[in-house]
Amino acid sequence: MGLAEKKASHEFQKNRFDGLKEQLNAAAGFDLEVEVNWTSLEVDNYAHLYDEAWAQVFFNPLINAFKEMCADDFAQGIIKEGVKKVIIQNTSDNWSSSRFAEFKEGVLTLDHSPITNIHHEADRQANIKEVVEKGL
Repeated sequence: MGLAEKKASHEFQKNRFDGLKEQLNAAAGFDLEVEVNWTSLEVDNYAHLYDEAWAQVFFNPLINAFKEMCADDFAQGIIKEGVKKVIIQNTSDNWSSSRFAEFKEGVLTLDHSPITNIHHEADRQANIKEVVEKGL
């Protein structure tokens, strides 16, 4: 990656990540461990999209899925007990919302191209909800 990509990634981490993490914790009702493989999200020549795309591809669907899943105390308790960690990465260059999320042994992994199908937030949200609810 070049300087533009590294700088855009650093700016997102510095200026956006903490706020999005706070929104996620508020939606879930508990503090979730979130591990982001930042280097895997960096795509050459797309630094200009990071601020908008990373939120739309990964964080907005995640926040909205947890808002929906943790809407009542009973479900929130089960999810708090079952979901131990969230991993965000782009290791497969996946672009399909139906293969976005995987939930195994308490770890929710989101693996998607950070620059493809950016606006399919609702589909990715539904996929998160589906895999978590089936896996609990």
